[in-house]
Amino acid sequence: MIYTVSINRNTDFRRIYYRAKYKNGFLIVVYLIKNRLKKARLGITVSKKVGNAVIRNRVRRIIKAAYSELETEEDFRGFDIVVVAKQPCAKVKTVKVYRELKKNINFLRKK
Repeated sequence: MIYTVSINRNTDFRRIYYRAKYKNGFLIVVYLIKNRLKKARLGITVSKKVGNAVIRNRVRRIIKAAYSELETEEDFRGFDIVVVAKQPCAKVKTVKVYRELKKNINFLRKK
């Protein structure tokens, strides 16, 4: 993730949840909002409903891998992106998450 930093603060997550546009998919929910920075910021949320700690960390790794592949194709500088994983995300491979992430982000950028 070349131009991307992580979102860590709870206030940033809450601001994005309340103000951003979002797209609900089968595997993930993507929130997207513009920021005034020269970098993209990515936050990943996986709740306990998805599975135990091992499964949640696997889902985070899958989402990060899909995002880093997508980042090589497109430029997300100037955006805050939050990805919320759903339960079916625990049983899929990176390719399916990549396709859904790409579709949802492109849909939100055109709005």
